Amino acid sequence: MAWQADMETQSHIEDKPSWWKTAYYQRRISLIVILSIVLIWIGNQHRQSKAPVIEVVQAEPTPEPQPQILIPLPTPLPPWPAFSHPSPQRQWAEIENPKVYMPTGSGRVASAGYGSVRTNSSGRATFHEGVDIAPVEWSRGKAADKVFAASDGKIVYINRVGGNSSYGMYVVIEHQDDVGEVYTIYAHLASVLRELKAGNTVTRGQEIAQMGHSSTLGIPVQRSHLHFEMGMMLNPDYNRWYRAKKLTPNHGNYHGWNFTGFDPRLMLVPLSGQEKIPFSYLETLQNKSAAWELLIKNTGRPRYFAMYPKLWIGDPYNGKVMLLRISESGIPLSGRNATKEEIEQMGSSKTKVLTVDKEVLGRNGLRHIIQSRGEWKLGSNGDRWLEILLYNAR
Repeated sequence: MAWQADMETQSHIEDKPSWWKTAYYQRRISLIVILSIVLIWIGNQHRQSKAPVIEVVQAEPTPEPQPQILIPLPTPLPPWPAFSHPSPQRQWAEIENPKVYMPTGSGRVASAGYGSVRTNSSGRATFHEGVDIAPVEWSRGKAADKVFAASDGKIVYINRVGGNSSYGMYVVIEHQDDVGEVYTIYAHLASVLRELKAGNTVTRGQEIAQMGHSSTLGIPVQRSHLHFEMGMMLNPDYNRWYRAKKLTPNHGNYHGWNFTGFDPRLMLVPLSGQEKIPFSYLETLQNKSAAWELLIKNTGRPRYFAMYPKLWIGDPYNGKVMLLRISESGIPLSGRNATKEEIEQMGSSKTKVLTVDKEVLGRNGLRHIIQSRGEWKLGSNGDRWLEILLYNAR
């Protein structure tokens, strides 16, 4: 048996000399140590064969922080005022529809529009500064449409006497725009709400009047309409000029001679199919082409440019000669100091029409400028226009 063999071996060893016993045990211990080392090495090899392979990736060097570049955002323009419909009419894009734009007695729908679209009894073109809006509803043979403020603003004038103006009964509303104080005019009214008076604030879409046919021009009831204008004031001292001329009737600063405007369809047509749109007088003026340019010598700067300073370009007026760019309706679109070359073209004249764009001028219904002997110059209407513009110039 195994245990018996061990005992026999042990007994046999005990029979040997002591030196032999010592060598025997040393051999046994050495063998055990060697076997242990071999087993440990095999175990390590086995574990390494099953260990996952780990790929050592050298990290990219961390880049140095770059200075942050701050790009300033553009300063937003002030929000444009919102405009909406001045009457129940909505089909503004139908510019040839007599149910949208009320023609004159000629029946031509174009005569309801803006510009030199009319012809007087002598066959000469006349200028219409607004648009004539036809009624949507009739009641007992009269226009039944209400009239609304086209934008937020302040009522600055109401004429309730239809027989003392070609505008008949009319209301003027002042609005705030990027360019300054601007105006809408509502004319040929049948009535104005009794509670309204100058100084009242109104909101866009607020009812202000009833459409009608009042005027000194004898507009028949079947041609009742709203005459609607969008424009600028030429001179805040107009009333003083008017009284100095001893003219009547006196509508203060809110007389038609003191207003000049652009085509309201620039606002109305984009409004088609919408309840309101943003609209800027300033952008409209900046995008308009000039019909003519006028050089004026040694007059002082018109107060018009105090009301509308963004329309003056470049250095302050130097007291010598200014150049005005003027629309077909007489709006000073911009003003600036004249160049040396422009001044040389004036000679000894106080004024000189420098350029004329006949396409923009059109049929020249206002006749601010006239052509004589092949040269353009101010006509009598232009002289009056310039006198109003320059009154109390500083």
